[in-house]
Amino acid sequence: MDRIALLSCVKTKANKACRAGDLYTSDWFTKAKSLVERNGLTWFILSAEHGLVDPETVIAPYEKTLNKMGVAERKAWGRKVIAQMSASLPEADEVVVLAGDRYRENLLPYLRSRFSKVTIPMEGLTSGRQLNWLSHAKNI
Repeated sequence: MDRIALLSCVKTKANKACRAGDLYTSDWFTKAKSLVERNGLTWFILSAEHGLVDPETVIAPYEKTLNKMGVAERKAWGRKVIAQMSASLPEADEVVVLAGDRYRENLLPYLRSRFSKVTIPMEGLTSGRQLNWLSHAKNI
């Protein structure tokens, strides 16, 4: 079964332009990235600034988060990301979403219509519990 993963961006970033997969430097992102790579998943980043980003794409640091956007702006972001996903995501049976509510809210209907299975392993967990889960998870 082919699977892909979507990881949300985080606030803590490197201080210069680099591969998107290396730009985000928080403990949460590092552990999430390691988990999906260890499990052999193709993965992408959900960026508040850029939308859907391939981890190999070079981008500069930025200060933007969906958590500070209004409903209309988040809906517009969701439409943009869905268009990017339609054009760029490879075919797969399952998508694993490692992203908070704000990053998922406008994407889930599309994801559920496109993929046979949508997995959100940390749904409902606080930030601290997510970090703990990521520290101990072997497989997703």
